[in-house]
Amino acid sequence: MQEAPSGAGRGRVVIVVEDNERSRRLARDVLELSGFRAVGVETAEDLFAAVVLHDPAMVLMDIQLPGLDGVAAFHRLRGDPATAGIPVVAVTAYAMRGDEERFLAEGFDGYLSKPIDVRTFASDLLAILQRREG
Repeated sequence: MQEAPSGAGRGRVVIVVEDNERSRRLARDVLELSGFRAVGVETAEDLFAAVVLHDPAMVLMDIQLPGLDGVAAFHRLRGDPATAGIPVVAVTAYAMRGDEERFLAEGFDGYLSKPIDVRTFASDLLAILQRREG
């Protein structure tokens, strides 16, 4: 997939849930260069407050988080009618055979393995959003 054109995100808010500061900053920087508004949070608990404040177009969910893990946080989002429709992408170092299928079977809208590919990251997310929006 090719790099998303600059501005392709058109101001859409994406919440990046990532406990590693460097990874969170990298994802935010790449998203912002593509026109998204990126909000970084460190924990699932911070995510729930950020969702209320920012009404995101998408959540990028690290799976290995301190406290509530990404899968449990995902199910909590899906269980709340106010947040059930937000696309959530698993972004994880779990990259063994079958991991992508496992996270998609959980109900995630997409899966990206770490480290992210900065050349295709934004366009991959746009493709997921477009599939979701029909």
